[in-house]
Amino acid sequence: MLGLNRSNVYYRPREGNSEKLKLLRLIDEIYTRSPYYGARRIAAELNRMGLGFAIDRKRVRRLMEEMGIEALYPKPKLSRSDKGHVKYPYLLKGVEIERRNQVWGTDITYIPTNKGHVYLVAIMDWYSRYVVSWEVSNSLETYFCVIALERAFRRHGYPDIFNSDQGSQYTGEEFQNILQLSGRVRVSMDGRGRCMDNIFTERLWRSIKYEEVYIGEYENLAHARENLGRYLTFYNECRLHQALGYKTPAEVYFAKKKGEHD
Repeated sequence: MLGLNRSNVYYRPREGNSEKLKLLRLIDEIYTRSPYYGARRIAAELNRMGLGFAIDRKRVRRLMEEMGIEALYPKPKLSRSDKGHVKYPYLLKGVEIERRNQVWGTDITYIPTNKGHVYLVAIMDWYSRYVVSWEVSNSLETYFCVIALERAFRRHGYPDIFNSDQGSQYTGEEFQNILQLSGRVRVSMDGRGRCMDNIFTERLWRSIKYEEVYIGEYENLAHARENLGRYLTFYNECRLHQALGYKTPAEVYFAKKKGEHD
């Protein structure tokens, strides 16, 4: 009613000195490159960089917990499970992805800024790699995932199957109600520890971080939103994918096949 942006309402200042912010960024870069690294090896690599101060593995472990990441699990565990929420089985084992809007997948990742960090959620069509919707937030409240989902449905219709992890953002009533109201979307959820279940989105995160996030600096959420939006437009409409026969995701997504429904 007041016309306020919800990201401002939920904003929680993240105070931190420059040393901590630098460490968070470096840990994110090392982890994105080598997700099998634990706190001990990340600490060793940080110390080899000659940062001018020593870093022990206990400090690295604390920072990794703050970021929601751990070794041998190639996705940031930013979505925490809630025992009281409904869970769904994984429906995609052995399924051939043959057309757009057959399967959509979603995930959340950590994005560093000069004033702390923000979170990015993306919803991707697995057949075309087209990002049908995305949103950023200063917090892990469910609302920004709900905004992305509603936008995806409004712009692109409904998928046959919607896949996510078992995080509370996805298992909660608000998010699930939107999926169920469609009357046609089947819900699939990754099994715990099955890091490859959402591999397409994991590859998107690597592309975003190496081709956009790590080569620049974001001042704040607004700056991150602007630059991520520009990159994701490029990713959808201009970036050629070898797996797509050197076509763009948009070219594949919008090349509607005979008999295909929206």
